[in-house]
Amino acid sequence: MPALEIDLAHGADLEWCARLMSTSEPWLTLGRGFETCLARCSGPQYVVLLARLDGERVGFLLLHPTGVAGSPYIAAIATSEPVRGQGVGSALLDAAEGWFTEARHIFLCVSSFNQQARKLYERRGYIQRGELPDYVIEGASELLMHKRLVRP
Repeated sequence: MPALEIDLAHGADLEWCARLMSTSEPWLTLGRGFETCLARCSGPQYVVLLARLDGERVGFLLLHPTGVAGSPYIAAIATSEPVRGQGVGSALLDAAEGWFTEARHIFLCVSSFNQQARKLYERRGYIQRGELPDYVIEGASELLMHKRLVRP
């Protein structure tokens, strides 16, 4: 079985993350181009977690340490097409949920049209707490989701 590793992204990894982000849903529908995605991935306020499968980049998660009311906020998550549905996204969520060991809550937004992602988050214990209609694009909402983190 291939080994999945998750660690911090650096240097050229950030450009790879931005390229994956800008060529994937929901960012295509949201109209986010490569330069916008690169600026976000390169922002010093974010932690970028990179997933590698046998050394090959296969996904990433963009995490703001204090994005919602002082709690971590998952700003983006993406996996490459060949590994979608194989647990990479869940592994990235696990890593994000454990990254800041003192955090008791974590948040994310999912686009209303992104049903597959929403189902993943719900399976993982995230609960919709709010809706922002027409927030990024007309006709679609951003759904604010929250998970209370259980710490030992």
